[in-house]
Amino acid sequence: MIFSDLKSSLYRFIFFWTVCQILALGGGTAVAADKKTRIKFATLAPEGSSWMKEMRRLAEEVEKKTEGRVRFKFYPGGVSGDEIDVIRKMRVKQIHAAGFTGVGLGEILPEVRVLDLPFLFDTDQQIQHVYTKMNDYFAARFEEKGYVLLGWVPVGWIQFYSTQEIVSVEDVKKTKPWMWEGDPLVQATYNALGVKPVPLSVTDVLMSLQTGLVDTVYASPQGALALQWFTKVKYMSQVRMGYATGGVLISKKVFDSLPDDCKPILKQLSKKYLQQLVETIQKDNASSIKVMLDNGVKLTATPDKKVIEEFHQAGAVARKNMVGKLFSQELLDTVLSHLQELN
Repeated sequence: MIFSDLKSSLYRFIFFWTVCQILALGGGTAVAADKKTRIKFATLAPEGSSWMKEMRRLAEEVEKKTEGRVRFKFYPGGVSGDEIDVIRKMRVKQIHAAGFTGVGLGEILPEVRVLDLPFLFDTDQQIQHVYTKMNDYFAARFEEKGYVLLGWVPVGWIQFYSTQEIVSVEDVKKTKPWMWEGDPLVQATYNALGVKPVPLSVTDVLMSLQTGLVDTVYASPQGALALQWFTKVKYMSQVRMGYATGGVLISKKVFDSLPDDCKPILKQLSKKYLQQLVETIQKDNASSIKVMLDNGVKLTATPDKKVIEEFHQAGAVARKNMVGKLFSQELLDTVLSHLQELN
């Protein structure tokens, strides 16, 4: 009798435990299917800019394609601080993803600044070729650092804007140029040019132009226009200082936590919209030049081959001085070899 009761109790226990496991598994699946992630995204780009318009289109389609399981919350216009602040906030999960210039990308992965090297590129074709060749390498390196590269969004060609006409290296030496505080690449560039820059944060530049603390800045046309720096200078140099990189990163932990079917959706749509943004930025840079010229800024004379070679020589010196600090000789040689492929 006792054995029978024990046997009956055991059956009931097994039945109850099995039902609980089935419910638990079913419940777990339901939770996974209903899991929702809000990606907190920061950028220095202001609301209403091409950057934010494209990002909101991306967010809208991601939300639609993931049936609301992945959404974005944006923090535009630098409300989350500068890029260094944003990186710190990403590390403590206050921010999940962000758009960065080369300065921010370089804080995470210093060797990526090889793409920002001064006086390295001459044509859009060279840039496209190198970025395509190096994409997989840098994507893997960012993952090792804990980030997923969703796409490149270069800032564009960087030129000098000054109260003085800059056509040659000697002209730069006569100026009081601004340098983004803490940027070792630009510091090396000015060292190679024989110039002592004035290091300032981006937010201090406009006032410093007004007071005369600096009289020369570097930026993309869109940057010079948006930051109103063009209102305090007279000339836009046709000397291209470099091509500024940029990109969108998301925390790998946040990306890995997304439902498996949402990950390729986010990657594919990011690639689509960020490529569209690159094209938009190129058009915006061109239109920004027109606006500045219409408002009194003058283009300097086109430098001759000898002058361009002098700038290239300074760039070569800066590259050499950065080997072992930002990137390896091997990586630099790889980039240079890709450039040679076009010759």
